Amino acid sequence: MIIKNGLLVNPDTNTSCKADIRIKNGIIDEINSDIPAASSDECIDAEGLTISPGLIDTHAHFRDPGFPHKETLHTGSLAAAKGGFTSVICMANTSPTVDSVPVLQDILERAKNEDIRIFQTGTVSHGLKGKVPTDMTALKEAGACGFTDDGIPVTDASFCYKAMQEAAALDLPISLHEEDPAFIQNNGINHGKISSQIGLYGSPAIAEESLVARDCMLALRTGAHVVIQHISSKYSVELVRTFKNMGANVHAEATPHHFSLTEDAVSVHGTLAKMNPPLRTEEDRLAIIQGLADGTIDIIATDHAPHSALEKEKPFPDAPSGIIGLETALALGITTLVREGHLSLTELLEKMTINPARLYHLPYGKIAKGSPADLVLFDPKELWIPKEYLSLSSNSPFTGRELYGKVRYTICRGKLVYTAS
Repeated sequence: MIIKNGLLVNPDTNTSCKADIRIKNGIIDEINSDIPAASSDECIDAEGLTISPGLIDTHAHFRDPGFPHKETLHTGSLAAAKGGFTSVICMANTSPTVDSVPVLQDILERAKNEDIRIFQTGTVSHGLKGKVPTDMTALKEAGACGFTDDGIPVTDASFCYKAMQEAAALDLPISLHEEDPAFIQNNGINHGKISSQIGLYGSPAIAEESLVARDCMLALRTGAHVVIQHISSKYSVELVRTFKNMGANVHAEATPHHFSLTEDAVSVHGTLAKMNPPLRTEEDRLAIIQGLADGTIDIIATDHAPHSALEKEKPFPDAPSGIIGLETALALGITTLVREGHLSLTELLEKMTINPARLYHLPYGKIAKGSPADLVLFDPKELWIPKEYLSLSSNSPFTGRELYGKVRYTICRGKLVYTAS
């Protein structure tokens, strides 16, 4: 395969140039200004398109095993490829949970049949109960790329400290859902003006901030690579900034919905704007954007969380939290961050490619001779409107919204796995 005439953007080296790329046997074989194509070569004319490393999502839910009406490994992979993602790290709150080697091996074995690269985390505790630790060593040896009880906070500080020590010894990240349930009466909505209008107390920012403060200190003390998942509060951003400056190996994920929307979206979209942690204030949203701009927040992750329409149609307190995100993430980054001048396109892609790759020890996220041919080709100027999804679910507040940045081709292992119609 030869890709011709595209603008190659490589966040790994902070460079961009017009170039052709030759791919052989799933590997980037040559990068040059004008590579002649043989008659037998599959040729993609990328004139007007940006060529980036394939996107890497560190936080997605494929609901497999356990919830095939929401998503499967296959439908999740299709959605990922449409969004430009060639590698996805799945969370461990499946049913059964990924707290044992057999469950992990089953997922990884079935994942080999899909066109993208699927990586799997193991849980921190058995059954996500925060009481009995999993055998992290055995999970790592079986292929786990990190550890998380995502969806459930680890409330026992001593337990969390020991888990961080174990993760540090294994040199794998531990990622944490930071919402202390002691502060929350109704999850999925910020405790503020909108929750008051609909008669709910909600989830105040202190629920997140208290655990972020604790876990930043534990990260400093253990040396573990600790990921603050889906950060939502301005004070949480400041805590991460402070502890990074102190030398902690603390990282933070920002989701497209948290940097694009506020709690006001609940008034418009109802349960399609319900997520954990909730959308918060404009001040919080701007603080997240500032954190992305100054490097405090080093990863953009989707928290792709599919649910059926029937589930989302329940009354707000009863509906599940979460939205899908793989198919709109890049466009939201371009629309909200790049076009509004907060990040350059290279900086955006850095947080969606090489930074996740480095944190999770993946040999992807870059464009170089000899590297795996995982690429996304997109038009950052193309306006489009999300209407239909390849995900099995469609729970998104961004349906019908004008977005810039259309994925045209996704290539994984040198194979074309998505082409826009």
